[in-house]
Amino acid sequence: MIQRIQSIFLLLAGGSFASLFGLSFATSEKATAQFLADKVYNINDHLLLLILVCLAIVVSIGSIFLFKNRGLQLRMGYFSIILSILIPLLAIGLFYGEASSMMSTGEINDELGIYMPILSLLFSFLAVRFIGKDEKLVQSMDRLR
Repeated sequence: MIQRIQSIFLLLAGGSFASLFGLSFATSEKATAQFLADKVYNINDHLLLLILVCLAIVVSIGSIFLFKNRGLQLRMGYFSIILSILIPLLAIGLFYGEASSMMSTGEINDELGIYMPILSLLFSFLAVRFIGKDEKLVQSMDRLR
């Protein structure tokens, strides 16, 4: 049943993660720190961020096709939620560790990319909620047999 509502939410969560390849976390008017050498801070600036975003995309999109195994799909949804929280925390932590001196001058502007994991967190949460509802419905139908 690929047309279930949680499949749509998982696809939207994967799309939110994939949008990080085109959106930046922050921009600056000056090229300074390691992350802002090109005046743009995005996932390509650190290997760990790139790996986590690729993993989040694979987990979100891959869990769509686990519709026959709702338990595993539910666990992968929880993992997607964890990645949705971990990615912006890691991005902000790495950035503050490197460019803390620039933060006081106010030359750094946040961009839409830092908010996309929050959107994917919402979509992943909704997917987990509907997977749980689907599991309860199947269990109640099994009791009636």
